[in-house]
Amino acid sequence: MAHLRLLLSHSRCHPHPHRLLPLFRFCSSNSSNSPPPPIKPVSYAPKPQAPPAEAPSSEAPSASPDSLDPLPRRFQQQPQPQNPPRQFTRQEMRFANDSGPAIAPVSYPSRVAPLPEDRPADEAAGEGATEEDLRGEGERIEKEAKWGRMPVFGLQVEEETVPYPTLIPVVKRPQKVAIDLVDALREIKASANEKKRNFTETVEAHVMLGVDPRRGDQMVRGAITLPHGTGKTVRVAVFAEGPAAEEAKAAGADVVGGDELIEEIRKGGGKLSFDKCIATPMYMPRLSKVARILGPRGLMPNPKLGSVTNDVSGAVKAAKSGRVDFKIDKTAIVHVGLGKVNFSEESLRENIGAFVNALLLAKPVGLKKTSKYVGYVKKFTLSSTMGPGFSVTIPSLSAAADNYTKVQVN
Repeated sequence: MAHLRLLLSHSRCHPHPHRLLPLFRFCSSNSSNSPPPPIKPVSYAPKPQAPPAEAPSSEAPSASPDSLDPLPRRFQQQPQPQNPPRQFTRQEMRFANDSGPAIAPVSYPSRVAPLPEDRPADEAAGEGATEEDLRGEGERIEKEAKWGRMPVFGLQVEEETVPYPTLIPVVKRPQKVAIDLVDALREIKASANEKKRNFTETVEAHVMLGVDPRRGDQMVRGAITLPHGTGKTVRVAVFAEGPAAEEAKAAGADVVGGDELIEEIRKGGGKLSFDKCIATPMYMPRLSKVARILGPRGLMPNPKLGSVTNDVSGAVKAAKSGRVDFKIDKTAIVHVGLGKVNFSEESLRENIGAFVNALLLAKPVGLKKTSKYVGYVKKFTLSSTMGPGFSVTIPSLSAAADNYTKVQVN
């Protein structure tokens, strides 16, 4: 019996059965001779429950606490220590949902428009008075209209009739068809002769190119000396000193100077007395003082355009004879003047051929197209200073450029 009690106590302390195997073997070896003890069923008392709370009645006497059986200690509720409420920090308040005071939702009464029968009597009376006023105003307007239609001094007054508004169809302008170069020059001359101007108009060319001006490798810029000039009196300024200044004066330069000319431009307030600038290479660093004045007007000397050179006399003669500089703008269009309206058609045609040839020579290398004109020259328009524009066909321009090249070769 002592072994059984030891086994039961070990089973309560050790729930793992494999640890009790040696103990079972020990008990079986000692009790092999004696019969096994009988097993008695074990019954436990039911768990006491708290009596239901009943309302106190005047008839039944209240039970005293001493008469009730006390609960075991393990079923008695232990008093919990009351801790003071915790104070949250500002960082913890961001994650605490119910730490703040509860906000009850606010409900507002629904607004309902009052019905006509619900209006007070004062408002109904005022409304009736307003209708009477409107009726009287209508009668007055009708009387005035009737008196206005009555004859005056025996003459019947005609009532003005206003036409009913109708939609006016939009008439699209017909697109201008490109014409031959010779026909375009004749139209320009005829348009200039019809409207007499106080000045001689210039024949201008506006060429739309198929390049991207934002890319540096597709910049179109160049210069050309027109065979018959531009018809303008060009004033040339030369920045040089010593023998170069003497050559410029002999070639016909209007303004020749050095540092004193630079100071005059800087202190002149933007007033310039020349249209072209030519400089020797040694004066280019000194021209940085007036670059903000000359640059925006397109007068800054540039080696690519031939205005920075040691051959001052040749540059002055070229500028005087009709040298034209052209450059693409932000909209991929080149604007240039190619002569006057009073030039002959043959002279204008040769000037246009020289310009088209220079435009083809300035074609960017990055523009990969099979033809000289396809994809490069999109549209070529000729016009006078204040006249309409005429689109010119590409084959006629190509013929003028080829004729100019043959003349130059011969």
